Amino acid sequence: MSVALGLTRPLVVRTTLVGDPGDLLARLPEAAPYAWIRRGEGLVAWGEAARVAVPPGPGRFDWARRWLSAILGEAHVDDGVGVPGSGPVAFGSFTFDPDAHGSVLVVPQVVLARRGGRAWLTTVGDEHLDLVTPPADPGRIRYGDGSLTAPEWEHAVALAVRQIRSGRLEKAVLARDLTAVAERPIDVRLLLSRLASRYPECYTFSCAGLVGATPELLVRRTGETIESLVLAGTVSRGTSQADDDARGAGLFASEKDRYEHTCAVESVREALAPLCAELTVPTEPELLVLPNVQHLASPVTGRLADGASVLDVVAAMHPTAAVGGTPTHTALDVIRELEGMDRAGYAGPVGWIDARGDGEWGIALRCAQIEGPRARLFAGCGIMGDSDPAAELAEAQAKLRVMQYALEG
Repeated sequence: MSVALGLTRPLVVRTTLVGDPGDLLARLPEAAPYAWIRRGEGLVAWGEAARVAVPPGPGRFDWARRWLSAILGEAHVDDGVGVPGSGPVAFGSFTFDPDAHGSVLVVPQVVLARRGGRAWLTTVGDEHLDLVTPPADPGRIRYGDGSLTAPEWEHAVALAVRQIRSGRLEKAVLARDLTAVAERPIDVRLLLSRLASRYPECYTFSCAGLVGATPELLVRRTGETIESLVLAGTVSRGTSQADDDARGAGLFASEKDRYEHTCAVESVREALAPLCAELTVPTEPELLVLPNVQHLASPVTGRLADGASVLDVVAAMHPTAAVGGTPTHTALDVIRELEGMDRAGYAGPVGWIDARGDGEWGIALRCAQIEGPRARLFAGCGIMGDSDPAAELAEAQAKLRVMQYALEG
């Protein structure tokens, strides 16, 4: 089986407790780093013990789960820690569109992790501690239009509003992209450090060139317990405390934003209910305040009924109404008609899974795809029947500033 999977022999995996490594991101070598960090805890990784391009199609998550089961099931594992994220771990990034190419799973050679006061190191095969060099600054950044100019994107929003008012659908999430070109190759580690420092409440991630800091936890599985954080409804931060408070109160009272949030919560409820023996969904959202925006947020918890892995839950949940729309199939058709671009990994699931099926996956928001000195930045907005194109453009620009800050410092 290992040969069929592209391996000459089963993986040999060893996990041991280590002393506090300090700043996890500072331990990453330059080459192709992987990361999942929040409030200084999580996992960083490097090297590739196994990698696969996940075939596109409606069964891609099931295919990925079977591939991982075969790879990790044959591995010789010495795990002296035995917690979520110890033993062999795979990082993954899936495209937003199930029919698009670009989904990937990687089992790194080295994983360094810290959670709950304990730290551990996992190695696959021989010790592979690469030389750590200081992150390099990319130099001057030049920005350009992505698939659509700002006026063209506003026109797309207006067309979506027209279709919503006609009754074709209730909500569509339209994404916008920008291109960026640096003087020198972009060091992903610099972006990760800036994002983790400025947005500690977000999940700072890196997988196969996709880098960002997402506020949206799609799902965390720890044994039978799952957690999800639903975000929908956004307003920019104010220029003063009073302005900020007023904006938050306005968001909370906004009929448009509350309805958009309700649609997103209901889509998560419908996806999780068949998998859960218990499911707790708040009746009222709360405000999540980030450095650049405020969101309506609803934390959802549940207990799995049949021991499904975290990837099974991801498969059931993606795409949520928060990144697609309502109803889903119609919204996806409208997205394909109006966005004029391939989202690639933007708004797709990104995260990690271990051999027990535990893991954490977020929705790849506030992110960019990095390749050498080039970056493609993404942001999206939920469009409703009373959406104003100019206001939606301003919201998208506020979200794009997250990655612009990461690039420029």
